[in-house]
Amino acid sequence: MLSEFSLISRYFTCAPSAGSGVDLGVGDDCALLAPAPGMQLAISSDMLVEGRHFFPGADAKLLGHKSLAVNLSDLAAMGAKPVGFTLALALPTLDESWLAGYSAGLFALAEEHGCQLIGGDTTKGPLTLCITVFGHVPPGLALRRDQAREGDDIWISGTLGEARLALAGYRKECNLSDADLAAAGLRMHAPTPRIPLGLALRGIAHAAIDISDGLVGDLGHILQRSGVGATVNVDAVPAGPVLRTQASAIRRNYVMAGGDDYELCFTAPPAARAEVHAAAQRAACEVTRIGAIEDVPGLRLTDHSGMPLSLQLQSFDHFSTP
Repeated sequence: MLSEFSLISRYFTCAPSAGSGVDLGVGDDCALLAPAPGMQLAISSDMLVEGRHFFPGADAKLLGHKSLAVNLSDLAAMGAKPVGFTLALALPTLDESWLAGYSAGLFALAEEHGCQLIGGDTTKGPLTLCITVFGHVPPGLALRRDQAREGDDIWISGTLGEARLALAGYRKECNLSDADLAAAGLRMHAPTPRIPLGLALRGIAHAAIDISDGLVGDLGHILQRSGVGATVNVDAVPAGPVLRTQASAIRRNYVMAGGDDYELCFTAPPAARAEVHAAAQRAACEVTRIGAIEDVPGLRLTDHSGMPLSLQLQSFDHFSTP
């Protein structure tokens, strides 16, 4: 019979790689990290709860990918290089088929980014996945939320809104073909953490954040922490290919407040536009300039012609969003 410790041994144990910054991983009371000399540690933690963050019966392999991806996205937003992560699992039952799929998705993404599982915990309970990631970044080069400056351009990586469109499709709030729902659903279930872009933007971008709860709210965190305001051209915000086929009102709402995109929003001076594009090219990621940072507090929205828009938008909040 599979036990807690045989579960860990079979599905969640791997030897540390030489030179990775991990001296001791899974199997002891603590992991031992040895980050590169002179580096700052970047640490972030996220929890995914069945029924709140993902549907019951969600594909285990995709869930393994997403549970690590949302954490790696935080490192990307700081310009931090991944080192390792811990995993705390609450499981209602010991389902070996689920564990095999989950660990496969988890370790495939971990290997892609050189991020090693170094410890954690397991217990019985409602399905809950909690990951804490560790990375490192040179002092003074972290892309913090409080560093946006008046006159900065505002940029977005990739495209926004399709994760929210997929949710609308699953909830029958809109009619999507099977092919469109599958395409949008992939953005929801298997986001791409922009680690290469975050690293490439060090020394170029001033401030950054990953878009997890919706652009209007997440950009708002940068504005609040930096003590600035902004104007954003809503029609310049890049929508995913399926969302672009929807009505303008839906597109505008989902790109601005959809959430679950895990793209980067960042600011950089206009003089660095060529450097931003070069960084994006090195990272094999599209970026789009959507607005500007201003000294007047607040977020102002316009259409493509510069006319003000009055949109009723609310980003996701765990305690106010149904």
